[in-house]
Amino acid sequence: MPKIRVLVVDDSATMRGLITAALNRDSEIEVVGAAGDPFEARGMIKALNPDVVTLDIEMPNMNGIEFLEKIMRLRPMPVVMVSSLTQAGAEMTLRALELGAVDCVGKPTTATGTAEALAEVAEKVKTAARASVRTKADAAPAPVRRGAYVPTGDVVAIGSSTGGVEALLSILTQFPETCPPTVITQHMPATFTASFAARLDRASGAKVQEATDGALLEVGKVYVAPGGATHLEVVRSAGLRCRLTAGDPVSGHRPSVDVLFRSVAQAVGDKAVGAILTGMGRDGAQGLLQMRQAGARTVGQDEASCVVYGMPRAAFELGAVEKQVSLSSIGQSILDLASARR
Repeated sequence: MPKIRVLVVDDSATMRGLITAALNRDSEIEVVGAAGDPFEARGMIKALNPDVVTLDIEMPNMNGIEFLEKIMRLRPMPVVMVSSLTQAGAEMTLRALELGAVDCVGKPTTATGTAEALAEVAEKVKTAARASVRTKADAAPAPVRRGAYVPTGDVVAIGSSTGGVEALLSILTQFPETCPPTVITQHMPATFTASFAARLDRASGAKVQEATDGALLEVGKVYVAPGGATHLEVVRSAGLRCRLTAGDPVSGHRPSVDVLFRSVAQAVGDKAVGAILTGMGRDGAQGLLQMRQAGARTVGQDEASCVVYGMPRAAFELGAVEKQVSLSSIGQSILDLASARR
């Protein structure tokens, strides 16, 4: 197989060197160029035609967001954002993911963090090379039908990874103030999930918040798993509640979609709807199967609308997915399944 050809864009010569060295250590990747600013990068993209670009967010003259907008308008291609793990960095990265960036990686701040981040960037680049690039124009949701849902006592559980920012925004835009209690695990850096929950809250008719340990699941509320140190589960304790548990990564992730789905299968059973969205790998497939075996209704994002058709494919091939739905209509499909009489 030909190597994945990468252009590294970062205003720091040190960071360009570190990222380049880390990527070139992977036998599947070749760094074909490194640019210090978007103007230099623009010419190199035309001349070198890379498969993937890694793009720093904070640069002089033109920041990464402005340059990404131009890329996605003029020459859509896989882009991995390199961002500082700060509040401002998180908000800018989320904007980049909305604009069509495939994924993000945190910029290291310590020697230990450097090793971890640089190991991660190679995997992100390989995922991006296999991704379907989607611009904002590709992802127009179905007309919003808020207010049409009458609560039935069902709980909704959603799992997503690469491409999940766009997918979750599309889905939750369609959720009304009376939506079922909804729990979400999205693979995301720890410092990003609070900003992501706030972004979803602004877009949705529901109240969206980062999940806290012991929070009661209530109608009209959506709970996003914090990134990093814990898994999100649903348990019965004077009602249904969120539980955050420490532990090793499961299916390669913490928080893990499998952990969330398995807990919903056990605590909620047939009064649940599970949805598995775009993402690399198999996290969530076994858990969604357990939900379906417990009587829950299940849905998967279809291949045509996925950035990466990995997690939904694995779940579908296991028999965990009751039906596959396009991104533009999956929000309403979830509400319909939660309304359906069994």
